[in-house]
Amino acid sequence: MRSNREPDSRHRVVIVGGGMAGTRLAQQLAATAADGGVEVTVIGEEPHPAYNRVLLAEVLAGRYAPEVIALPAPAAARRLGGVRAVRIDRDPGEVVCDDGRRVPYDSLVLATGSNPVLPPLRGLFAPRGHELPDGVHAFRTMDDCLALAAAVRPGVRAVVIGGGLLGVSAARALAQRGAQVVLAHQGEHLMERQLDAGAAEVLRRHVETLGVEVHTECRVRGLRTRPPEGGGKPAGGRAVSAVELADGYALEADLVVLACGVRPRVGLARAAGLEVARGVLVDDELRTSDPRVFAIGDCAEHDGVLYGLAGPAQDQADVLARVLATAPASHLVVGNRAVEGAPPSGSWGRHGWAQPGHRAAHGDETGPRYTGSRALTRLTLAAAHSPLDLAAFGETTPAPGDDVVHLADATRNAYRKVVVRGDRLVGGILLGDLGSVGALARTWEGDEPLPSAPLLHLLTNDGGS
Repeated sequence: MRSNREPDSRHRVVIVGGGMAGTRLAQQLAATAADGGVEVTVIGEEPHPAYNRVLLAEVLAGRYAPEVIALPAPAAARRLGGVRAVRIDRDPGEVVCDDGRRVPYDSLVLATGSNPVLPPLRGLFAPRGHELPDGVHAFRTMDDCLALAAAVRPGVRAVVIGGGLLGVSAARALAQRGAQVVLAHQGEHLMERQLDAGAAEVLRRHVETLGVEVHTECRVRGLRTRPPEGGGKPAGGRAVSAVELADGYALEADLVVLACGVRPRVGLARAAGLEVARGVLVDDELRTSDPRVFAIGDCAEHDGVLYGLAGPAQDQADVLARVLATAPASHLVVGNRAVEGAPPSGSWGRHGWAQPGHRAAHGDETGPRYTGSRALTRLTLAAAHSPLDLAAFGETTPAPGDDVVHLADATRNAYRKVVVRGDRLVGGILLGDLGSVGALARTWEGDEPLPSAPLLHLLTNDGGS
């Protein structure tokens, strides 16, 4: 069957999502497809230029202006900013946008990211509405950040709900702007996904020195609201006045930040009939259950893993750029009709399409493959008197037979722990002066054998290098 495209026409790649993953892919496609055979369109829902989401807390803290964290615009890519993709028509192969535009594609990449989780709190939404009360904000986008920055001022009472990485970052930034901050976390200790109890206690002490009041094992039941001041809102408008805890105690609040985690944005993929579990399922080519639709970043689930971190998203974008730049014409599907030599339709398996013509990714090593990322979480809590650096990576809970090297110094606000299995470093938690993190991270990421020096040497400032 012949394609309806001209033989010399460029391969049209449409990327839905103008964040870090989508922008990285567009940049890499421009660098990889040097012959100009790829036409890239990025559909971005946010009106702002792409930015480094990792640094949003620094914008909120007033350390950086928004333009400082902007990412370089991809060369030769068409960007549709402030446009939302509302539907994927897999036949004939078009993305339908909220402005009525229809964008045709040969390869479609979903880089839709994730949405903040809005907890089921009493009083969060009006009985027949979906608007948050005045003063209540998520902390996920540049608009969220700018709205918070406009509302915060010295002495304002702020409650941050959620003590994970994002909540700790937001609490620190608000405190630096002079707010009276309470951090309410339901878990036993801060950042429980990355830290053990000992490291979390060091972090808690540091956050409290910044002026943040920390409550752990603290369940929030609801919000109390009042009519907004100034009369500028239509009748029925609400403004937050307090956060109510499960024991009935109320924390007075002018600002509330919801930092309760994120959830992959998979609605577009699910509506299009793609295979979705927690995220959009992809194989080692980052290909979904539709052979010409791919997914990367927060929305993609690879081999059972949702990363939700910038590093893996960049790894995936780099691999996919090579996949798209090197894919022969026989891998293309146009208008949902197979081009001569393209893989037939089949069923989705654990590792991807397993039908003839598109072998399971783990069994085909002839081209670029994504085999997972070794993700390191890094956070710097800046403070004038004593900044705190934090890094966590790998398996930080030892298995039977593992060796653990552990150093703690409360007077220097330092905590170091690494887990060793045989002659390999499998994980670590480091807080304080992180002169050793670079060498340790390289050893872990490269899965290199450890030196024969005593294991305690791993936690000296040279990291065993």
